[in-house]
Amino acid sequence: VQLQASGGGLVQAGASLRLSCTASGRTFSNNGVGWFRQAPGKEREFVGAISWRGEPTNYPDSVKGRFTVTRDVAKNTVYLQMNSLKPENTALYYCAVARSAYGSSSPQSYRYWGQGTLVTVSS
Repeated sequence: VQLQASGGGLVQAGASLRLSCTASGRTFSNNGVGWFRQAPGKEREFVGAISWRGEPTNYPDSVKGRFTVTRDVAKNTVYLQMNSLKPENTALYYCAVARSAYGSSSPQSYRYWGQGTLVTVSS
């Protein structure tokens, strides 16, 4: 399975971006999918996830109310909608397919990881 995260770029603070996560090699319609990010010099951070039925997990306070995870089963794609972006949201964003049907904030719960897409937010 190969995961590809896309949609990153350079935006100004306050802007929105929608990241996409697609898979080749198999469908992940029966699996949870999560999004993580890692900024330079910082630990990997969970930003959201979704279950196989489209139920989102609780978002961390750092993104709650601004980030939303959705999925389109027909397109085998999961999205991360990011609104009101801040400079501190600058990071490499990864998607990952969970070992189970549900998303989780624990990286150990995920089996497949994408390459990541870079999001840079300028002030």
